[in-house]
Amino acid sequence: MSNAPQPLGAPDVRRDARDKVTGTARYAAEHTPPGCLYAHPVPAGVARGRLTAVRTADALALPGVHTVLTPDNAPRLGEPDDPILAVLQNDRVPHRGWFVALVVADTPEAARAGAAAVHVEYETEPHDVRLTDDHPGLYTPEEANGGHPGERVRGDFDRAYAAAHVQIDATYRMESLHNHPMEPHAATAWWTDGHLTVHDSSQGTVAVRDALADLFAVEADRVTVISEHVGGGFGSKGTPRPQAVLAAMAALHTGRPVKLALPRRQLAAVVGHRAPTVQRVRLGADEDGVLTALAHEVVTHTSTVKEFVEQAAVPARTMYTSPNSTTTHRVTALDVPSPSWMRAPGEASGMYALESAMDELACALGIDPVELRVRNEPATEPDSGRPFSSRNLVACLREGAERFGWAARDPRPAVRREGRWLLGTGVAAATYPVLVSGSSAAVRADPDGTFHVAVNATDIGTGARTVLAQIAAAALAVPADRVSLDLGHTDLPTAPLAGGSSGTASWGWAVHEAATALVARLAAHTGPLPADGLTATADTTEAAGEESPYARHAFGAHFAETAVDATTGEVRVRRLLGVYAAGRILNARTARSQFVGGMVMGIGMALTEGSPLDPVFGDFTARDLASYHVPAHADVPAIEAHWIDEEDPHLNPMGSKGIGEIGIVGTAAALGNAVRHATGARLRELPLTPDKILPYLP
Repeated sequence: MSNAPQPLGAPDVRRDARDKVTGTARYAAEHTPPGCLYAHPVPAGVARGRLTAVRTADALALPGVHTVLTPDNAPRLGEPDDPILAVLQNDRVPHRGWFVALVVADTPEAARAGAAAVHVEYETEPHDVRLTDDHPGLYTPEEANGGHPGERVRGDFDRAYAAAHVQIDATYRMESLHNHPMEPHAATAWWTDGHLTVHDSSQGTVAVRDALADLFAVEADRVTVISEHVGGGFGSKGTPRPQAVLAAMAALHTGRPVKLALPRRQLAAVVGHRAPTVQRVRLGADEDGVLTALAHEVVTHTSTVKEFVEQAAVPARTMYTSPNSTTTHRVTALDVPSPSWMRAPGEASGMYALESAMDELACALGIDPVELRVRNEPATEPDSGRPFSSRNLVACLREGAERFGWAARDPRPAVRREGRWLLGTGVAAATYPVLVSGSSAAVRADPDGTFHVAVNATDIGTGARTVLAQIAAAALAVPADRVSLDLGHTDLPTAPLAGGSSGTASWGWAVHEAATALVARLAAHTGPLPADGLTATADTTEAAGEESPYARHAFGAHFAETAVDATTGEVRVRRLLGVYAAGRILNARTARSQFVGGMVMGIGMALTEGSPLDPVFGDFTARDLASYHVPAHADVPAIEAHWIDEEDPHLNPMGSKGIGEIGIVGTAAALGNAVRHATGARLRELPLTPDKILPYLP
């Protein structure tokens, strides 16, 4: 690196790159304290019922098996805020895959063999795992995720829709989706004189620490949680998960360190999933395509363990002019694993339906889909009436259209063909809210001219180490290679989790403030620095918690070209381009990686990923990477990610918005719209697999 300070936004190389490719970076399951034992869980084999017996004799007879924890002998836990953490506490089986026992042994192999030898008997009960849009158990929740009202009504939708020049009424369906991070959920735990230490694969150590303290009835300062390196999470590691609890229980029971890495086939049942949705979208517009009525009605499921409502109708409250609007969530509690956060929750699901319906409206009116979106730009946020801090969706659409060559597009469907391939193009918009939480950080100046940042951030593969060093260096006016960091440890200054595209904005704000305070302290200091350096701290809890008078969102536009095999129905992505307005980009290299990663995930959402629930067995049909098909390299073309220069003074000192999730938001709709343009057939159920497309091909 240069000895001169680099501007914030420079494409600095990831600081942990060498550690990761050489294996120096150690993950939760790669810490092996002396005397460490290994655990393997036993999942329930029925969809609903109660345990009548857990027979462990055969497992305990196997070489190397130390113990089997069951609801009869497992340590008693306190009442958790999240009921999924109440593992091995009673005989209830709320869904297939719920953990009913834990085998602890000398080796992973012995633990796995022991788990296979545990015999479980059940009293089964009738179960229901089928989501339908007329399910008798449907109700309207008071709130959807994120504190959003379950229902919002503005104006008179029914009157405006009936009077509209053109009407669109379409229902879109999505199957369950799974996060599947490369690193499975894992934890290594041990107790020392009543102090619990846990290496956990988590997006936020503070929440895990607090949950464990409550569960095991110890003070929070008697629990240390470390998540120094995390191999992806996509939301599934955003809240405490059972592996940390089980490892701590087993360590308490045996008096020895215990390591637990959940098998991938068990993840779908215990670490959350994107809930399936049935979404009805109705649009009414005048002859110029300006919306006069908008209704977005979402049906989804939750579990009987806890309520989790995918907030899929919320984006429709932000996106377009809609003086008469109804946005509603309805949910039913089924005998299914608890759904949870998955990358861009609400936006990814809801924008697929909304942006598909906007394309249908454009087709019905004969208006270019880009132009239709431009005509429906709101002056203020429709739901709140607040002005936008910045809104450059139109700029994204215009630049994306120019880069993609949209103007040369023949709008007629099913007219472009190359041999057996039917070609089509599509566009969709994207949005994601600006979220920020209070954080604290400390920055120290050392006598040797280097600086050290301490903040309990979690780098889940996004490049947080690199960008936080750049933020500190920019505030200190020094090269970034003079800044080192500590993160991912509860002994560090408290910071929020990595989630909701809020991590960098939250941690970076505190780091910037601490570095700025250190500059002032250094300016007032005379003489050499003390041996232990000079430190400044910051806590942004109050500032970040203030309600903004502005509606703050990132926006983007996705353009896609697909080729559909006229014989097999196979869909291939030829081109995918995204343009984003996300405030100040803090590192061009890591930002492009995040945008592209989201777009690749959107390809999977559109074309390959899906896991319906088997109504007979009450189980997900695709539970591993052999049956749950994420895009491989051969599925992904050379993807382009661009952004516009956006200055927004109403965000944080860096002027940045979150970028980790917006890349996925519009991708599926853009691809679906391109498939419609290629084939002339409008398919409304994801994923767009060949079996769904074949009946509509010429």
